[in-house]
Amino acid sequence: MVALCALMIGCAQTGPPLPPSLELPKPPGDLRANRKGDQVTLNWSEPTLTTDRQSVRYIGPTLVCRRVESEITQCGNPAALLPSPPAAHTAVAQRHKERKSAADKPTPEAYTDTVPANLLRADPAAELTYAVEVLNRNARGAGLSNRVHVPAVESLPPPGDLAAALSGDGVELTWTSSAEAQKLFDELSGKLPGLQMRYRVYRHLEGADGESKGKDAIAGEVAFERGVVHFMDSSFDWEKTYLYRVTTVTFIKRADSEEQVEGDDSAPVRVVAHDVFPPSVPTGLQAAYSGEGQKAFIDLIWGPVTNADLAGYNVYRSETGGSGTGEKMVKVNSELVKSPAYRDSAVESGKTYTYSVSTVDVRGNESGRSEETSEAVP
Repeated sequence: MVALCALMIGCAQTGPPLPPSLELPKPPGDLRANRKGDQVTLNWSEPTLTTDRQSVRYIGPTLVCRRVESEITQCGNPAALLPSPPAAHTAVAQRHKERKSAADKPTPEAYTDTVPANLLRADPAAELTYAVEVLNRNARGAGLSNRVHVPAVESLPPPGDLAAALSGDGVELTWTSSAEAQKLFDELSGKLPGLQMRYRVYRHLEGADGESKGKDAIAGEVAFERGVVHFMDSSFDWEKTYLYRVTTVTFIKRADSEEQVEGDDSAPVRVVAHDVFPPSVPTGLQAAYSGEGQKAFIDLIWGPVTNADLAGYNVYRSETGGSGTGEKMVKVNSELVKSPAYRDSAVESGKTYTYSVSTVDVRGNESGRSEETSEAVP
């Protein structure tokens, strides 16, 4: 009897029975939003736990909530109803195993919402608030995710005539602010004090196979202008191929922050940055003879050239005298001259020497020659 009682005590429950799980996915807490033009891209993580901290066995549809309000308490009429993810019917053990093998990283989810034009034109000072609600297989949810906000201002249209021209100074981009963009700029400026609008220039590196390489780089920004707009990019690398595009950016000042909204992109223009442009021609060349009481030489000086890709200078010389015959100019330096000065010690008495100087860049492009100067050796 004692043994039986002990056995019964050992099998007894220590508390009340647990209620069955409602299998409500825990609301996401990492919702993020990025707006470009009239599209807002939302990103969040698929819940892995229920509200009672059990592994999620089934993910139902997801509600995308959007309001022109600062807060959302209920989704109401959702902006979109997303279907259950493809992995929703995976067995519990298999899902748990997969998550463990993936270092417990939740599955990323994304949705792009196209904002109706009437919402962007109603009040440029307003904000759009987004949230998502993940439901279970019975279409029940545990509440909304964290809320995210984006400006509800209408963005300016991109330029439709972007063009590029390559020169020794860089890539010059030109485009025209359309009449539509100018009209919208005037309207918004009158409604939003402190509003700023700029053109943002993006540059993207293209590989030899035509595929994209790396991320987009912001080449620069230009304040919104009427008519033709110019932008010079000198920060790229030569001998590479780039795609350029331009977008408008609206900057809105809030009480404690500044928000920005990018518009749609222009059509890209392709630029092959092949450097066939020589550096500047030297100026101010002067020659001076020295030789009294010592071996004769002629010193040359000229104004320095400031091109960023300058590699050095070449010095050319011709001579007359002696036999009375002149010679064509020949280069006298075996290596590039690094500074704007040169001493010619290979001179002879009774001859007159004429000099000219050119510049050479790091890719071997050579400029034209400078104006000539002459000096006689007694």
